[in-house]
Amino acid sequence: MKHIKTLILVLALAAAPAAFAATSMEGMDMKSMGNMDMKSSAASPQAPRPVAAEIKKIDVQSGKVTLKHGPIENLGMSAMTMAFPVKDRASLKAFKEGDSVMATFDKVEGKPTVVEMRRP
Repeated sequence: MKHIKTLILVLALAAAPAAFAATSMEGMDMKSMGNMDMKSSAASPQAPRPVAAEIKKIDVQSGKVTLKHGPIENLGMSAMTMAFPVKDRASLKAFKEGDSVMATFDKVEGKPTVVEMRRP
């Protein structure tokens, strides 16, 4: 008889969390939950933001620009000097080496790319 009481107690304790979880959302309006973003912040990519940079080299023919830039958070890149393809090659004609710019970077066809570049 003592073993049966112990077994009943163990089963009751094991079932309690499941019963609590099932009733913890009772009374909630699930329609209003539709406005909530259910994704975790770690899973959502950061939006591209302009980054301060200095033009070191322009190659209009290849459509690339070498930039000394600050951290690019949305791509997880630290500050460095690197050549990037430019989405709009024609825009390179408006700049010269040594210009300070604000560059916005994103992945285009899987490659880090300058999607916009303007003077500050």
